[in-house]
Amino acid sequence: MSFTVAIDGPAAAGKGTISKAVAAHFGFAHLDTGLLYRAVGAGVLAGGDPVAVAQALDPSDLESDALRSAEVAEAASRVATNAAVRDALTAFQRGFAARKGGAVLDGRDIGTVICPAAQVKLFVTASAACRAERRFKELQAKGSDTTLEDVLADVLARDARDASRSVAPLAAAADAVLIDTSELSIAQAVAQAIAVIENVQKSLQD
Repeated sequence: MSFTVAIDGPAAAGKGTISKAVAAHFGFAHLDTGLLYRAVGAGVLAGGDPVAVAQALDPSDLESDALRSAEVAEAASRVATNAAVRDALTAFQRGFAARKGGAVLDGRDIGTVICPAAQVKLFVTASAACRAERRFKELQAKGSDTTLEDVLADVLARDARDASRSVAPLAAAADAVLIDTSELSIAQAVAQAIAVIENVQKSLQD
């Protein structure tokens, strides 16, 4: 029997970290759906057609460290506004979510579009200032030459683009549980997510 956990939220809110920890805790498979769009974005930067790249995507394409660059992230956000690209990637995501043994998918439209019937829906968020500071520290650690002001501007621009796009805009599902990580440690945020999932599992068993 499949059990799907859908985790959505804006960039640098912590949804990826929480998703990986939750998947490890419960023994579920994990898919960072943002990597699908990053892979398409990387393909476009290399000169490919976005729809053709999306249709030909292979799981091995998600393993490159190059997908974590800021340039690829920007390209991913742009191709994500393409309805044909989203259609090409939807089947891949739904197939992953339906696998036996449980699955955790994190992204921006998992609970609203990809898996509206997921047993658990979480929306992980944090203030823009907090998310920018986290991203800035990550970039600094990688030796990136940027400023906190520039990172905040990028975060705000991406939020606006993700929330206003005509196809699958970033939004919390009506029945999603909100986890605001602005003032939480990683351990606290993960504990909240695990508690929500355990409560749902218990209710399904009763």
